[in-house]
Amino acid sequence: MRALTYFGPGKKDIVEKPMPKVENSTDAVVKITKTTICGTDLHILSGDVPAVTEGRILGHEGVGIIEEVGEGVKNFKKGDRVIISCITSCGKCENCKKGLYAHCEDGGWILGHLIDGTQAEYVRIPHADNSLYHIPDGSDEEALVMLSDILPTGFEIGVLNGNVQPGQTVAIIGAGPVGMAALLTAQFYSPAEIIMVDLNDSRLDTALKFGATKAINSGDGRAIEKIKEYTNGKGVDVAIEAVGIPATFDICQEIVKPGGYIANVGVHGKPVEFHIEKLWISNITLTTGLVNTSTTPMLLKTVTSKKLQPEQLITHRFTFDQFLEAYDVFKQAAENEAMKVIISNE
Repeated sequence: MRALTYFGPGKKDIVEKPMPKVENSTDAVVKITKTTICGTDLHILSGDVPAVTEGRILGHEGVGIIEEVGEGVKNFKKGDRVIISCITSCGKCENCKKGLYAHCEDGGWILGHLIDGTQAEYVRIPHADNSLYHIPDGSDEEALVMLSDILPTGFEIGVLNGNVQPGQTVAIIGAGPVGMAALLTAQFYSPAEIIMVDLNDSRLDTALKFGATKAINSGDGRAIEKIKEYTNGKGVDVAIEAVGIPATFDICQEIVKPGGYIANVGVHGKPVEFHIEKLWISNITLTTGLVNTSTTPMLLKTVTSKKLQPEQLITHRFTFDQFLEAYDVFKQAAENEAMKVIISNE
């Protein structure tokens, strides 16, 4: 089968790989029909995730059709159409019993990380009963690809960890796919203001269409000053960091008000400077985390009912033969006005 494979920092290619097989009784093999590229994949290619070894098939998102199941799989059968969760969960270990699926003792984020991932024609999914979701009949499968990772990530690690409440002022630093997912799902809780900060005017325009009340281009270095002006010097109740670089984390530290929350969602490849000498007195809460995907069933209902429409985030579509081109477009997202790309294998 063809698979997008990592060969060390900055190196990737589509190569032929053996088709995966059921290795354990709880495995399923899924034929990928649609997948996508995540910012985390770019971090891997930049060398920020050293646990990813050469020869690894990348990708942790997608939808597909069950090709084969192990004898221990009870909830799925050959031919079922499924959403693949970016998090693999055994459902039995201490962490899973606490709902901390991201740190499953026999799973967590392993696809495209510690085992071969979804940017291939077929993928093996361990603990299939707890790591796949049935696709309802008539659903928009492109929209459901967003449920693999970005929607639950933006919601759980941004909105829920940030404790967004009605009437609050929320700032989201970074208008990429996960930042947009936080924007869409923050509106479940009716904040009074949602300020989106980014360097790209096109993305900021899109954010305003998706429900942001204020858009700030941080390219002039005055984002902190503008947010302070906009909030009458008070700052924001919730600052969601959705990029993963020191500059955006710094903005969050400067704009959060006393008693507020900083919810870090971005994947950081470099250290940041945490200004505890200023913030110790401010009663803030700082949260971090890897998505658990515990909200995926709820989000699936909101998508199938059209209350949430994540297909709005899709800007480009490619065939499997165009995978390398898709990476080029996604890597230069600002220039290409790209948000989420869909790669089809049908």
